[in-house]
Amino acid sequence: MSNRLAEETSPYLLQHADNPVHWYPWGEYALTLARELDKPILLSIGYSACHWCHVMAHESFEDPAVAEIMNRHFINIKVDREERPDIDQIYQTAHSMLSQKSGGWPLTVFLTPNQQPYFTGTYFPKSARYQLPGFADLIPRVAAYYHEHRADIHLQTQQLASALARTIPIANSTVTADERTLELAFEQLHESFDFEHGGFGSSPKFPNPADVTLLLHHAKKGNQQAEAMALQMLTAMAAGGIYDQIGGGFCRYSVDERWNIPHFEKMLYDNGQLLCLYTDGWQISHNPRYEVVVEETVAWLVCEMRHVSGAFYSSLDADSLDASGHAEEGAFYVWQQDEVKALLTPEEFIAASRCFGFDRAPNFENPHAGTRAWHAYLATTPENDEYIALNNARTKLFEAREKRPRPARDDKILTSWNALAIKGLARAGRVFNRPDWVAFAQNAVDFVRDHLWVNHQLLATCKDGKAHLNAYLDDYAFLLDALIELLQADYRSADMQFAEEIAEAMIENFEAEDGGFYFTAHRHEALIHRPKQAYDNATPNGNGIAAVALQRLGHLLGEPRYLQTAERTLQAFDSVVKRNPAACASLAEALREYLTPPTIVILRGDSKKLAQWRHEIVQHYYPHHCFFYLDESVQDLPQTLSRKFSKDVNAWVCQGVTCTQCIDSLSGLLSQI
Repeated sequence: MSNRLAEETSPYLLQHADNPVHWYPWGEYALTLARELDKPILLSIGYSACHWCHVMAHESFEDPAVAEIMNRHFINIKVDREERPDIDQIYQTAHSMLSQKSGGWPLTVFLTPNQQPYFTGTYFPKSARYQLPGFADLIPRVAAYYHEHRADIHLQTQQLASALARTIPIANSTVTADERTLELAFEQLHESFDFEHGGFGSSPKFPNPADVTLLLHHAKKGNQQAEAMALQMLTAMAAGGIYDQIGGGFCRYSVDERWNIPHFEKMLYDNGQLLCLYTDGWQISHNPRYEVVVEETVAWLVCEMRHVSGAFYSSLDADSLDASGHAEEGAFYVWQQDEVKALLTPEEFIAASRCFGFDRAPNFENPHAGTRAWHAYLATTPENDEYIALNNARTKLFEAREKRPRPARDDKILTSWNALAIKGLARAGRVFNRPDWVAFAQNAVDFVRDHLWVNHQLLATCKDGKAHLNAYLDDYAFLLDALIELLQADYRSADMQFAEEIAEAMIENFEAEDGGFYFTAHRHEALIHRPKQAYDNATPNGNGIAAVALQRLGHLLGEPRYLQTAERTLQAFDSVVKRNPAACASLAEALREYLTPPTIVILRGDSKKLAQWRHEIVQHYYPHHCFFYLDESVQDLPQTLSRKFSKDVNAWVCQGVTCTQCIDSLSGLLSQI
């Protein structure tokens, strides 16, 4: 029999709907039941593409004996961290404070009926191993502790509440961070950079988009070392197994320091951000490999992740069925040598073996099956005479792989992650002159506006036509940022109006009295803590992106309220940014544009001539400029963008409240910017 998850929209929750565990979704019913029965809560947080979430589910949640123990002692609540990042943020922070260990998924949290955590962990095996207690043995002990140590738990929860409150920084009355703060950000990134393999730290290695963006912006200011670091990392990822050399798109992270063996789940948010990074990297280096990566990643997004109505799905699972019918991580992606050899001609096999590393020792091990296999990475650059054979081999391997059991796809549509994809598509489409990519971005925006923008409020998620859950700061901030990017690719007055509406709603619903933005809206469900965060994670920090976008929109429209709100955000996090700017890369970029306002470039004229000017402009990297290409067909412009123009092209360069005189030559414009 199904439990109470059967009516949910989350694919992750639906994966657990037939568990013998009496799961409840997070909500007032389950929370009230816990209080009425005085039973503690077992909160399990994960997501559908999470490998270790699947492992724990198969070992424990599908086991009737373990489920019986869980049901007897706890009210069991299952949460999709992608739908409820508010809950996940709170309890990940609590886990770090209580255990002094890093978090992750699955996150296992034992709560009092009043939602206060008193014991936490991540993955627990069914029976004791990996120096971890067995889950079945742990459950009754943790339940007994709740009933027998009320006073100790009460004291601990008071201390935790105080610690959580201290995560909200005290605002400064002015912005005291300055150019030295930005230099410190680079120094901190430099200190943690791996100059042998590229990236930050050792294994596991993550793409760190906000950090690479910061390096690229330093490169624009003439920092050659920052440029070398950013390009080394982009080149290493493009050559590694973290990038799907056969089918395009990036996996979540690399488990080794060389970027060769990934954790195989593919997330929309990574790929959206990496489209921006590789486009920016191409503008700096004109490395043709970066353009190929962008093209293949877009193709993967459109083929694998696009809903028929234009929005994008969330993720592909790390696991899929292997040849023996068992679900294994990476089974869809890895190869055996004899399998590759049987698919290819001798010439193709030689090229693929040399370039994809099939002629080296196997690099992937299946610990459950005890087998070893090969995962493709760019072991060496193909010789000139190998390109045709390698491309043919890649095509045949892709076609053979398509016949394998596919990884499961999480087909919910998240506003914030779609916004990251919209921004990436818009920027790549503008720079590489791909109006079809821009159209994909516009279609996704239209979906959000039509289905997730309800009564002037955003909703966070949609699946099978059902949109629900109040949106979070990231939804608003990322969407506003994406709209400003999309307006530069192809100006639509409806998108400008939407951007203003999003900005107004974000300020009204999320801004704190002392500046900055809470992660949840003022009318959001009351939880044990209301985060107001400064740090970037796998996705950029909402406060940093909100400040950048509001500054740009404020200068673009001449709206001082937006600029003042951004300034208050920087005041709210001033002490945090000064202390650790590399961890607050998005806020550091907001600081940069606060100290030196972004340059607004307005171009008006004949569409064909505008296209010629744009082709020349996009050959260069201008991270702190906004370009608006407005031909004769564009109507309903805000006053700040309206200009009289000749039939060719006229341009104006504006910074702050000052604009140049009309510029009528491309060389004259390039000399000004």
